[in-house]
Amino acid sequence: MNKKQSKTVKRSTLVWSILVALVVGGALAYGVAYFQTRTLVSQAQTTTASMQKIQAVYETIEGNYYKSVSAKKVTNGAIKGMISSLDDPFSEYMDKTEASSLNDQISSSFSGIGAEVQKSDQYIKIISPIKGTPAKKVGLQPGDLITAVNGKSLAGRSVTDAVKLMRGKIGTKVTLTIKRAGKSFKQTLTRAKIPVSTVNSKVINKKIGYIQITSVSERTAAELKKALKRLDKKGVTSYVLDVRDNPGGLMDQALKMSSMFLKNGKIIMRVQTKNGQQQVYKAGKKYDGGYKVTKPVAVLMNGGSASAAEIFAGALHQSADAPLIGTQSYGKGTVQTVSDFKDKSEMKITIAKWLTPNGDWINKKGLTPTYKADYPKYAYLQLINTKKTYKNGDVSSEIKTLQKELKALGYFNGKVNGYFGSSTENAVQAYQKKENLKVTGTANEKTVLSIETKVQSKVAKNDNALKKAESILDK
Repeated sequence: MNKKQSKTVKRSTLVWSILVALVVGGALAYGVAYFQTRTLVSQAQTTTASMQKIQAVYETIEGNYYKSVSAKKVTNGAIKGMISSLDDPFSEYMDKTEASSLNDQISSSFSGIGAEVQKSDQYIKIISPIKGTPAKKVGLQPGDLITAVNGKSLAGRSVTDAVKLMRGKIGTKVTLTIKRAGKSFKQTLTRAKIPVSTVNSKVINKKIGYIQITSVSERTAAELKKALKRLDKKGVTSYVLDVRDNPGGLMDQALKMSSMFLKNGKIIMRVQTKNGQQQVYKAGKKYDGGYKVTKPVAVLMNGGSASAAEIFAGALHQSADAPLIGTQSYGKGTVQTVSDFKDKSEMKITIAKWLTPNGDWINKKGLTPTYKADYPKYAYLQLINTKKTYKNGDVSSEIKTLQKELKALGYFNGKVNGYFGSSTENAVQAYQKKENLKVTGTANEKTVLSIETKVQSKVAKNDNALKKAESILDK
């Protein structure tokens, strides 16, 4: 599994929210911000010779290269080369499209029709239209099949491809071909800004509030507070906070989220600039508005928990004694700021380290769980290519995955070797018969998707980390 890279702050103007507005003690805050400015000025003065060299190379290419060159392409190449030399995966130059994508993630919104969808046989099925969005307003319903977008068939396309076709600029039109109750019709929608919730909550085990935080975006702290209050009204006695596979996001939101669970004056995190100066961030009303959670809490994390998610988990663990349950977190211990250019491209640069309340730098190490627990191994199986049909005599790594999935579901007892033999064929037939699918003994798209759905359902029922959290909070 590839580890997710996370975004920590939004724009160049938000460097003040990192180093000034969120700092306790104005004088020290001013010193940190001032230091940043003086460093940049000093660098500009001492790199004149280097800049002259870069200019000379540019002029040589422009004047002597044997064919026409794009000034924009050469400039972008130079910028990317300089940033690449930092050997920092979190410092990067983003063109207009990439920058727009980053900002969508940060704001937790995008432009589209506003419907949760999933793959269904050859097409895309609407799970739920989101309240207040174009999809809801025109009357799209759960179970509707989207068979085409602007006349382009979705047959065999992935959900990702379909979503790309449905998204676009705010105010533009998109025409969907919908199949409902055996009848097809076309529906034209006007794309709009679609907010995405980053916090989901429910009551589990009759008295525990379960809160999943999927990312840390502009509205996450407010969404978290709303979820906590809603669950509190339902009489929950404790909370499970799930930041597994949360890639992180905005530092100011992590501070607000953490402060809700910490006593005033408790350390949330530390930020350390390259000269070693540290700024300490402490819980208080300026972050949480006076709202505090006093009920027991447990935090779930894994290798996909990074950046602001780790700030949150680390603060609750070290400053509020909340147990961490799961596996080692990602280990992203740096802070970034983003600068805008006139052409709407952006440059993201690492400006500091962040440390846990105890002063630990978890970069490339991660937070260590108090209790180690994880999903079963079959939860991490790769998805199978559904554009192929697998049959007796075939050999491939995807058949090996299919065998593992069938084994997890109790249908396959043979050797997991990637060979589609009689034992695999029998297992597929048994599954198809049980699930009322056409019994062919071959694994086509419909059969594979059905198997993967069943595996996902079993994963949810065998969430060992959540079970551990429940057992701790039940005491």
